[in-house]
Amino acid sequence: MLVKIFIKRRFKKGYVNEIRALLRDFRSGAMNRPGYISGETLVSHDDPQNVLVIGTWQDMESWMNWKNKDARKKFESQLALFQEGATTYEAYVLGAPLET
Repeated sequence: MLVKIFIKRRFKKGYVNEIRALLRDFRSGAMNRPGYISGETLVSHDDPQNVLVIGTWQDMESWMNWKNKDARKKFESQLALFQEGATTYEAYVLGAPLET
């Protein structure tokens, strides 16, 4: 079942070029992973230091395989140098029935 992964980060001011390059490299790495479908990077209109990345994956297993890869952890550690606070993740399944 398709999943959407919402990844939220807050970046320090003054590093736009470095952050854009790292996010681009990050996405390139994901694009080569089994199960990757698409990704979007959104910047908050009200606070451009807040960035939301939305990744779409074929299933949760594909996302978790990428999330736990050493190559991804390397990207994450490079981005952390420019962040204020921790990265947060939320996963949503498309079309899943609601439990009662």
